[in-house]
Amino acid sequence: MPDTGSTAVQKGASVLFGRGLLYVVVWSMQLVVSSLISPVLAHLMPLTEFGLLASAIALYQALVVLAVAGLDQASVLQRAEDGDDRKARGLIAVGIVLAAVVTAVALATIPLWGDAAGFVGEHPILLVAVLWIFPAAVVQLSLAILVAQDRIRVFAVTSLLSSVGGSIIGLGLLTFVHADATTYAWGGVFAQAAAMVIGFAATRPRLAGLFDRSTTIRAFKLGIPIALGNLSYFVLNAGDRIIVQRMLGPDEVARYQIAYVVGSAVILLLTFTNQAWAPHFAALRDAVARRQLALHARDQLYLLLAPVLLAVTLVSPIALPILAPASYRVHELTVVVFVVALTAFPVIASGATGRLLLVERRGVAVGVIAAIAGAVNIGANILLVPLLGIVGAAVSTVFAYAVLAALQQRSLPDRREWRGPRARTVLVLAAVVLVAGVSVLVPQDTVWNIVRIAGVVGCLPWFIRRLRIAKGGTA
Repeated sequence: MPDTGSTAVQKGASVLFGRGLLYVVVWSMQLVVSSLISPVLAHLMPLTEFGLLASAIALYQALVVLAVAGLDQASVLQRAEDGDDRKARGLIAVGIVLAAVVTAVALATIPLWGDAAGFVGEHPILLVAVLWIFPAAVVQLSLAILVAQDRIRVFAVTSLLSSVGGSIIGLGLLTFVHADATTYAWGGVFAQAAAMVIGFAATRPRLAGLFDRSTTIRAFKLGIPIALGNLSYFVLNAGDRIIVQRMLGPDEVARYQIAYVVGSAVILLLTFTNQAWAPHFAALRDAVARRQLALHARDQLYLLLAPVLLAVTLVSPIALPILAPASYRVHELTVVVFVVALTAFPVIASGATGRLLLVERRGVAVGVIAAIAGAVNIGANILLVPLLGIVGAAVSTVFAYAVLAALQQRSLPDRREWRGPRARTVLVLAAVVLVAGVSVLVPQDTVWNIVRIAGVVGCLPWFIRRLRIAKGGTA
């Protein structure tokens, strides 16, 4: 058994940290473009408009979670269990119908909830955000199956068009039509619609799936708790901006958004990694081998995180003045970037256990735990934002993800077999956090910025070395 498990880990690691990361690279292009577009938007839009756009996008993302209802992950697991695409493609058809219903209901009820969501007098951008839901949901369903089918080319086209295309089209509209949040948001709608057509053609949703009651019910039993959990993830990732808007106003949302874009880069990469790896864990039917691979992947991600976290923190004092004008008081945002980046540690821990829980169809546990963590995040934000401002929002996110990771680990059926990272790994991570934290306190002048740049450059070979080790399946 140990030999078999070791072989499975080596083979699995080669896939996860090899071809599996190709999908992460494609998904991460939206992060790269977002980082490049954000400073342009911050300079082209008034501060209030930029904050309004950030809040509208956060709301749209929450509604997409409801529209998909976890059917993307349910379809991936269904495909792994069946060994073919037939029922999984039927679930895509079910998801398309559900997305249409959610979009229609949200569209018809904007006058009822628009003001309560903090968009008083700003219903035009809500209209665009709601119209964004349907194509985005279809694209998400399609991408999940394309990853499971390992169709990297069509996946890349669909993903890049839906994300990068939206930013480019939106920027064009912003430049040549009108410089406001609503105009920019239309670019996302147009790009998602085009990507939806490609995704639909590539996955060929099976209409007979609309009448496959048993498969649909089984999918919703897993998917609905996942959706509720994902909605709680939205609260963890974006709900803080809504609270900041209501307590501190859109100007502070804009400042927090700029810092969050830099600090959350690592978190987004980990999210993309979880999505890309899901089919591989679903296809691995041996529970012991799956657990061993999850532990190995978790520990290697921790060590890969070390140079990335340090680089992000070091580069933030240099990047922030480029990303935003002086009115954002960017010199005060470095600590926010650092705190947000620390969230990556519990994200890695929760990602490892979450993958195992989903493969075992323990969607209710995942959903309940995420809901608890979301409630913790809301409560912490309500307490800390008035005291610490946007730093309080960042601290709340770290704490809530730590709660999430702890509760998921306790929910594992074989938690006694689950081990923590090695002492050497913990020491490396502690040293990195210490150095990164100290770097936030040193002056932001030319000499120290040169030192920071040298540190960032030095992190690259460190990261490459760790990636090679991870792919080899050894510690």
